[in-house]
Amino acid sequence: MGVVAQAASSAATLAAAMGRRLGARRTLSDDPLDFMSRPSPPPENAGILRRRRDDSPSLEAGLYVVATPIGNLRDITLRALDVLGGADRILAEDTRVTRKLLNAYGIEARVSTYNDHSSDTDRAEILDALAAGEAIALVSDAGTPLISDPGFKLVRAAVEAGHNVMPVPGASSVLAALSVAGLPSNEFYFAGFPPNKSAARRATFEDLAAMQATLIFFETGPRLADSLADMAAIFGDRGAAVARELTKLFEEVRRDRLPDLAAHYAAAGAPKGEVVVLVAPGETAAPDEAAIDAALRDALQRLSVKDAAEEVSTLLGVSRRDAYARALAIKGGG
Repeated sequence: MGVVAQAASSAATLAAAMGRRLGARRTLSDDPLDFMSRPSPPPENAGILRRRRDDSPSLEAGLYVVATPIGNLRDITLRALDVLGGADRILAEDTRVTRKLLNAYGIEARVSTYNDHSSDTDRAEILDALAAGEAIALVSDAGTPLISDPGFKLVRAAVEAGHNVMPVPGASSVLAALSVAGLPSNEFYFAGFPPNKSAARRATFEDLAAMQATLIFFETGPRLADSLADMAAIFGDRGAAVARELTKLFEEVRRDRLPDLAAHYAAAGAPKGEVVVLVAPGETAAPDEAAIDAALRDALQRLSVKDAAEEVSTLLGVSRRDAYARALAIKGGG
């Protein structure tokens, strides 16, 4: 375990002990916006946490895609701290935000900007640094980079150039919201931010309506009520959840039917903070017997009973056993 990780582990143990003595209640220090925006005296273990880059573990050359906390600063992994402390440079969506995270853990590092406005020239310079043997960490302001955040062009370019590209997994608001939404999680589809305009939003939702998976969207507070109303109009009376400010002081997960959620936020006004909207899959209507028989008769003209039953089972979503039994009956003149 690297020095930063050891220090963080010790700090986490101390914080946990303090939390138990205090009843483990959530405090303002759990909110990074509060934690980062107000000065505080250095912790008693500042001498342990404050360290030089020379103390960090040696990293293999390559691009490290590093997840960072989505709210609570304690949600950083020990490996992420080692990578951030050991990298030759850190590419940040916003250097001010990343500096606050690094300062919280006493990491002194070279930080430069990489975001949606970065140019081909910027990427070429980064690729040259990778070719020269540098270990470079890529972070976003919060969560996992590239998930509705900058980084795709850089990762693609690094892969195409033959450089090592390594994930350092951690927090993700998409998975955090899915884990507590109470909606099916075996299949899900992340669609990012819906379009700004209602007509374009509805067209997007219509394209997704038949998908048999939990749908996950990012949304802004000011657009939330209108977006939910469009979802209700297209998806109907489905179960849904709105998760906001996850892991922060005012965390909220509201679970209801889409029309009820739309009505709630229309009345309550725009909420603050990051918002994740999750929508349950639609219910699939079972095909009627006439449709099944017609499909089986068509298939039996080309295939064996077994193959016809398998084709119709896949096509119409009926059980193979039922399709096979009905195919036998039709083949026998039923």
